Amino acid sequence: MAYLLKSEPEAYSIEDLLRDGETIWDGVTNPAAVRNLAGMQKGDDLVIYHTGEERQAVGTAKVVSVDASNPKTPLVKIKAGHKLPAPRTLADIKAHSLFVDSPLVRQGRLSVVPLTKPQFEWLIKA
Repeated sequence: MAYLLKSEPEAYSIEDLLRDGETIWDGVTNPAAVRNLAGMQKGDDLVIYHTGEERQAVGTAKVVSVDASNPKTPLVKIKAGHKLPAPRTLADIKAHSLFVDSPLVRQGRLSVVPLTKPQFEWLIKA
């Protein structure tokens, strides 16, 4: 499985994740996003997406561990992957037929979005 994680770059950017190497992904409050976070499994692929002014997929990561013992605040540890050679903008994403029914474009405020394998692969390809 794969997911897209949204973050304000001023709060926590792909550069911060690359510097830290690993982090706990927290601060998620939307019930649907919390369910998506709790549904993650070790080894799942992740795309890091910068919100705000950037609005683009900028990097990759992997799920290291998931502690969903408290369903309201699951603790998901992620490990940095790499920056994308060519970020994918929200306009690019919305224009692609792979994302017509995606929560990424249908639920703009959802901060943890499940991705299909084709969506993940398209996002990380240059």
